[in-house]
Amino acid sequence: MVNRTKQSRPLLVFYLLVIYVFLQFTWWTYSMFQLNNEISRLKTELNLIKGESSDQIISEGNSINEKLHKRWVMISSEGAVFIGLLMIGFFQIRKTFRKEKELADRQTNFLLSVTHELKSPIASAKLQLQTLQKHELDKEKKQEIIANAISDTDRLNNLVENILLAAKIDNSNFQLHLQNTDLSDYIEENMTQMIKLFNYRQKVILDIEPGISLPIDRTSFPSIIINLFENAVKYSPPDSTITIALKKKDGKVKLSVINEGKSIAAEDKKKIFEKFYRVGNEDTRQTKGTGLGLYIVKHIVQQHNATIILKDNIPEGSIFEVCFNQI
Repeated sequence: MVNRTKQSRPLLVFYLLVIYVFLQFTWWTYSMFQLNNEISRLKTELNLIKGESSDQIISEGNSINEKLHKRWVMISSEGAVFIGLLMIGFFQIRKTFRKEKELADRQTNFLLSVTHELKSPIASAKLQLQTLQKHELDKEKKQEIIANAISDTDRLNNLVENILLAAKIDNSNFQLHLQNTDLSDYIEENMTQMIKLFNYRQKVILDIEPGISLPIDRTSFPSIIINLFENAVKYSPPDSTITIALKKKDGKVKLSVINEGKSIAAEDKKKIFEKFYRVGNEDTRQTKGTGLGLYIVKHIVQQHNATIILKDNIPEGSIFEVCFNQI
């Protein structure tokens, strides 16, 4: 609560400053009109004192009124331009304030979630190793514990890889080394190994068209598959189906990750690839994650001269579709 109050103070000061400027401008405009009216009245009185003829007084009065009208038009025009510029500046600065506050909130949430994400596999792996150290276990139980420990270290490794990749992207220090690869075999081998290694609660289907080759960066490309797949697992209910499809269509290669979880709201679709952004409310969210996965996917996909889109799965769920121009 204290942190949010501190973050909102600059915006409050800005609002007060804008209100002050508007009040000052209103007072300045009123004073200018009053001053012009006073000058016009004094000039008219002066002409009467001089004893000029009625025709001259009328002529002088018309001239004074015309000048007064021009001044009013000038003041009104300048005022309208000033107000317009002030309003544009106000909305732009307000938009910037909100973006900065959103980013600050996301960074805070990221630090909290990444701390938890780092601690959990470390604590779990340590517990598995302590169990092996302190107890005499049969071979089958040992293999199970070792598999769990490896799973925890893989999870930790993926998290560290994501953080390092995000840092490289932010520093523009991210370069690809493309190699022509049989993408069909590459995805099938990696996903088959991953499915065997982890005990997923969902049914995973590989719908891979054979013989599709593309130049890819073998170091970074797995991040596309892993992050999209883990995102699907994270938001899919148990016993649902996750489909990973690779197809060639209309001269393009399409990699799709399809889940049957809850559909993503339209407002979230616009932000889902932003850094640190996570779907849902931070206070009620129960899914794990750091908000880096889809941000990394988007940038790696773009580096491969490809595009990624998010579509609704019918009747429920989401489809992340990566489209490569076939070379």
